Amino acid sequence: MSLKRLCLMGLVLFLLSIASLGQVVVSVRIAPPPLPVYEQPVCPGDDYIWTPGYWAWDGEEYYWVPGTWVLAPEAGYLWTPPWWGWENGLYVFHEGWWGPQVGFYGGIDYGFGYFGTGFVGGRWEGGHFFYNRAVMNVNVVNVHNVYDERYNRTVVENHVSFNGGSGGVRARASASEEAAFRERHVGPSAEQTRHMEAARSNREMRASVNHGRPAEAATARPAEFHGGAPARENGASARETAAPKAPARESAPSYGHARDLPPIEHPAAPNTGNAKLDQKYQKQQDKLVAQQEKDRQKLEQQQQREDQKMAKSNDEQKKQQTEQRHQQQTQQMQEKHTNQTHAMMSHQAQKPKKPEKR
Repeated sequence: MSLKRLCLMGLVLFLLSIASLGQVVVSVRIAPPPLPVYEQPVCPGDDYIWTPGYWAWDGEEYYWVPGTWVLAPEAGYLWTPPWWGWENGLYVFHEGWWGPQVGFYGGIDYGFGYFGTGFVGGRWEGGHFFYNRAVMNVNVVNVHNVYDERYNRTVVENHVSFNGGSGGVRARASASEEAAFRERHVGPSAEQTRHMEAARSNREMRASVNHGRPAEAATARPAEFHGGAPARENGASARETAAPKAPARESAPSYGHARDLPPIEHPAAPNTGNAKLDQKYQKQQDKLVAQQEKDRQKLEQQQQREDQKMAKSNDEQKKQQTEQRHQQQTQQMQEKHTNQTHAMMSHQAQKPKKPEKR
């Protein structure tokens, strides 16, 4: 049996093993866009659970599935959001699921109680869901099962939408998160599937149309795309101002200096079937990676000079301000590079037009 056939069989077995665990596997060469910033609609009634928005893939491009309130399929069940992860040179989609415990969702900070690990937006008691008003947008006139439990936030929030790879979140599943997946659980409900299909058929949800800022970033109920919460500018985030955040896991650090960043990972090699086009695209990729490496070196040298200067100073306030500025600079550069790579890969993924016959 040929090596190629063995590899193919191994891949099939791998996909079947993943599917048996209740996950839908989608592999994409292009990184998903950053998460948009938006307001959370008011909870429509008792026992509704918030499911954060996420980027999905329709076979050609990413589209936004708005965050929405849904009823759990069973009392006591919580939602583990879907997530994208960098695996073997591709971005792989992991489907969300319902279960007694919240499992691993890539360390992605979706906001509204889903801050990268676990869920602090509410809890089940006596067959009813109680909402944490410090995190959830709940009108106490309509919903009476509430409490107020605040959390401290120790790192700067980011809008990264994937785990691993260049610029992705650095997090791994804990033993308890892995155990949660092995417990009894079910996939998305029928109304969640309907919500996703409605988003896929809505042109305004496409990343190429909304450029990362969908007009309907969140809805009060599934598939009701009218008058929902639009995405906002990436300034003061509603997720930052509406409620305090839970501490981030130690395995998902916020890089404070350019020298701390992991190596830049090259995008997957082009494979359009056209050798000349692949060569052209490869040159584009190499040029972008080289420029990004240059940006890193420049910022690292600048930050190093400032660190050396601050080391001679006794002004602790200025030292702290310098550290905060370095962290902000590093994060902004990460986001810039992620957006550059996404834009280039999106362009390369478009099918070239065939020349018209004369």
